[in-house]
Amino acid sequence: MEGAAMSVDQVPMDRVEQLLRRLALNDERVVGSVLSRSGDHGHALDRKAEALIQVGALLSVGACTASLRWTVERAQATGASDEEIFGVLVAIGPAVGLARVVAEAPRLALAMGYEIDEEP
Repeated sequence: MEGAAMSVDQVPMDRVEQLLRRLALNDERVVGSVLSRSGDHGHALDRKAEALIQVGALLSVGACTASLRWTVERAQATGASDEEIFGVLVAIGPAVGLARVVAEAPRLALAMGYEIDEEP
């Protein structure tokens, strides 16, 4: 409708759509600002949620234990509990499969400062 006011919900969607399109086109400026977190992209996640998502991302790609440890420590510094960090491993399970979850569990335990044995 002409003259109708745009709803508040429509403005961020247009911006998000534009950013996604530019990322999909490999726009160097947008890609660089997203990877360096230097752009004003209106982060909708708080620091804790972001840190937990990063733990999940590292687990899902099988990142090295040192990187995982650094990210776990960052998550803990934002207030994430051990239960929440373990919950990330459980949450990614359906997406990455049982084999990845089983393979990553001991590395996550080490990154969290737990010593676990192979045998229960």
